[in-house]
Amino acid sequence: MHDASTAISVTALNEYVKKLLEGDTHLCDIYIKGEISNFKNHYSTGHYYFSLKDDTSVIKAVMFRSAASKLQFIPENGMLVILRGRISAFVRDGQYQIYVTEMEPDGVGSLYIAYEQLKRKLEAEGLFADDRKKPIPKIPSRVGVITSATGAAVRDIINVTGRRFPFAEVTVYPALVQGEGAVASLIKGLEYFNNTSSADVIIIGRGGGSIEDLWAFNSELLARTIAVSTIPVISAVGHETDFTICDFVADKRAPTPSAAAEIAVPDTEELKRKITNIIKRESALLSQRIIAGRAMVERFSKSRALSDPKNQIDDRRMGLMSLSDKLISATEIKCKEKRSTLAVNAGKLSALDPMAVLARGYGAVYDTDGEILKSTKNARIGDRITMRLSDGMIGAEVREIYPNEGDMKS
Repeated sequence: MHDASTAISVTALNEYVKKLLEGDTHLCDIYIKGEISNFKNHYSTGHYYFSLKDDTSVIKAVMFRSAASKLQFIPENGMLVILRGRISAFVRDGQYQIYVTEMEPDGVGSLYIAYEQLKRKLEAEGLFADDRKKPIPKIPSRVGVITSATGAAVRDIINVTGRRFPFAEVTVYPALVQGEGAVASLIKGLEYFNNTSSADVIIIGRGGGSIEDLWAFNSELLARTIAVSTIPVISAVGHETDFTICDFVADKRAPTPSAAAEIAVPDTEELKRKITNIIKRESALLSQRIIAGRAMVERFSKSRALSDPKNQIDDRRMGLMSLSDKLISATEIKCKEKRSTLAVNAGKLSALDPMAVLARGYGAVYDTDGEILKSTKNARIGDRITMRLSDGMIGAEVREIYPNEGDMKS
């Protein structure tokens, strides 16, 4: 067994390996290409941690915030990239890795990847949806233009607007359209028109160019500012084949600045033709209504009701008399029916009338309380009673009581 006094610690070994790696000039500034995997965006620090792999090997990688913040795109798993950095060892884990200072997509430009990533993000949020887009006013009186004050785009917009609809007031907000400060300048233009309500429609744009030239119009901040604009926005960025994020989020996309002006304002001559056609159609309809009205008046003037109103009155009087006769006849018939019914009911009531019974020789006997005596059991010798006959009342005194007919004395 080797002498333990000569053994080194793990930390010492890892630090030695680190010095070896960092002392190799080939590893101090190296380019490596491969596929990203296990990517983690450490949002609290801004650092990127991931692995770079090929078909048979893998190496750990870290990109600190100072370098990561300069990227135009966000790395993703499966993305092929070329890394630049230095190889060193992490003493604690005894693992060597590449510390990345630069990153470029392998085969596709970083700006294009950033464009596609932002496009997917905003589309998923619904900023490109048709149902949130505002309609362009048909006849605007004020047009706001946000573009370079010296470029060809502003001249094209002013010329086309003046030729098509000279009645519209064009207000140009001079803005930077590329380079540093362009995004902030364009956003200020949108905020100006919205805060002052000085435009009915806004045109924002510039002439064509490379993706680098148009990059300000791919800004997420600019896209969100367009989305919340209360004034409809027409995007006119680049030529027909160039699309930017601004084009997708705007309420209307125009392939060129000249086309944007044609969309923003109507053609005066076309308006005149439309107005003339409307006047002709309305005049024709009005003439038809006048002719129809005259024909109706003529028919009424020849009618008997207007030419001889007395006959109409006589006809109405005869009709009224006929209705009166029918009413009297119906009333008499109804009265006869009611009288007949009344006579029948009167006969029934007469048969039930107790006075009719008294008229046949019967009488009703009442005690001193005025209650009818219905039984001999309710009478006593000496009680005062009253007898009602058909023609009056008789007072009497009970002298004798005969409960049954057989007990009556002769």
